Amino acid sequence: MTETQITPTQRVQQWLDGFSEILQSSDPGRAAELFEANGFWRDLVAITWNIKTLEGRDHIRDMLEQTSKHVLPSNWKVAEDATEQDGVTEAWITFETRDALGKGHIRLRDGGAWTLLTTMQELKEFPEKKNFLRPKGAQHGATKSRKTWLEAKQDEEQELGYSRQPYCVIIGGGQGGIGLAARLRQLDVPTIVIERNPNPGDSWRNRYKSLCLHDPVWYDHMPYLPFPDHWPVFAPKDKIGDWLEMYTKIMELNYWSSTECTGARYDEASQEWVVEVVRDGEKVTLRPKQLVLATGMSGIPNIPDIPGMDSFEGEQHHSSKHPGGAAYKGKKCVVLGGNNSAHDICAALWENDADVTMVQRSSTHIIKSDTLMELVLGPLYSEEAVQNGMTTEKADLTFASVPFKIMPDMHIPVYEQVAEQDADFYSRLKRAGFLLDFGDDGSGLFMKYLRRGSGYYIDVGASELVAQGEIKLKSGVGIERINPRSVTLTDGTELPADLIVYATGFGSMNGWAARIISQEVADKVGKCWGMGSYTTKDPGPWEGELRNMWKPTQQEALWFHGGNLHQSRHYSLYLALQLKARKEGIDTPVYGMENVHHLS
Repeated sequence: MTETQITPTQRVQQWLDGFSEILQSSDPGRAAELFEANGFWRDLVAITWNIKTLEGRDHIRDMLEQTSKHVLPSNWKVAEDATEQDGVTEAWITFETRDALGKGHIRLRDGGAWTLLTTMQELKEFPEKKNFLRPKGAQHGATKSRKTWLEAKQDEEQELGYSRQPYCVIIGGGQGGIGLAARLRQLDVPTIVIERNPNPGDSWRNRYKSLCLHDPVWYDHMPYLPFPDHWPVFAPKDKIGDWLEMYTKIMELNYWSSTECTGARYDEASQEWVVEVVRDGEKVTLRPKQLVLATGMSGIPNIPDIPGMDSFEGEQHHSSKHPGGAAYKGKKCVVLGGNNSAHDICAALWENDADVTMVQRSSTHIIKSDTLMELVLGPLYSEEAVQNGMTTEKADLTFASVPFKIMPDMHIPVYEQVAEQDADFYSRLKRAGFLLDFGDDGSGLFMKYLRRGSGYYIDVGASELVAQGEIKLKSGVGIERINPRSVTLTDGTELPADLIVYATGFGSMNGWAARIISQEVADKVGKCWGMGSYTTKDPGPWEGELRNMWKPTQQEALWFHGGNLHQSRHYSLYLALQLKARKEGIDTPVYGMENVHHLS
């Protein structure tokens, strides 16, 4: 049978058969020759017990030589019919290792693998109790020791953290901590979530009144319980808060609200954490084996140190503490910053008849929400995608299948189309003096988000107010000095001010490690987020994956979990599987731990 006669599915299966044969030979590293010279293998825990992208044959060969004989990858199969377009054959695949079942995705080009994604989906000996394995619920028969579901739940709540220690403690009870705790619950990993707010969802409820999700509903589902079909496309913050509170209850999480972590340290002798918390005024010491900081993708708020701050007679606060615009009618308001929060807050102040000026220090990437939906997210996360058979899981894996090194090349043409489609919109913003960019290399929103977690705004209305001059703008300047009732900008301009909002972002997540554990541990794990792309605010060297996120760190038994709702949902699976494997004593040799290059 010639090459032109075989189907795309047969072509992929032939590649997988040859690949599998080499992996089971005495020289598994030879399988690297089946990749393009500059091909990519992205592994999410399945082979490396890490989140790791191997770039080029040499790196792939080294990984296989160090892992194959222990991990024993085998049984590589095409999961559904492959497709072919523009000389690239793509297919979904399944495989297994000694300990786990996996799913993946492959792209072949001219007979060689261009990209390969492998992901761990389930531990063979410890599957989730679902489908045929779901619990019975009812306890049929007669017994004098019978406990109802409620009694068993109450017993667990009274014991865990007191007479019985959790295996894992998650600090941070927002959507990330809640979603991860749900995964761990399904894997029978005793877990406590620590949250200082009184109720689940309060981290959303406490934000400024106008806050809504800027990402669409199809992108934002939680694990296990997707939003219902009538859920709004862009959910208001209080609706999200209510959903998270409901989710926490339905998923039966051990959620300690009104609890603050006052300190933590790792006990090398006992190989466990000593976590001090205050719960409803009572001091409690927890001793988990694993500690997860789930504080979003952000660290402690960045508040600039500006001369004269102490002299200001008005009100000043960080955007994370902004209550909304209602209290500032008729007030002179200055918002320092030009990204998402700055735009949202400026628009809310304008709606409440405040006199508001945005101080934009550096350029911002703007994309209209409708354009983002149509040109960027639509193929994977939209009602049309759902109707065409796209599932949330397949969308997540499709996105994950593109190595970060080549992702900019795929995004640049899309954002060129965005710029052309909305040329008039961008022209009007520029005429208003707004500083625009599409990222250092023109790759747009997602690469800016992944590289630095800042520098963008998804326009849901505020940009039009800037273009029209309704929101006043001072761009290319900062605040040089704060006076009792005004601010002096770096160009000498003085703006009267009753309110100053510092929409100046957040530090790295390891700032929470410094505050909760120690600066030594924060420096030991280093900066979180970014990939080393050598672009603005993401210094090199290149690492190929987000620093420290959802994977082992240089501090034993310390993990970071965060990101947007999509990332929290998708990567919580891999973090949960890593934690479950350690709980059950499965050998988890980590390949490719990165050195620490940046402390914050």
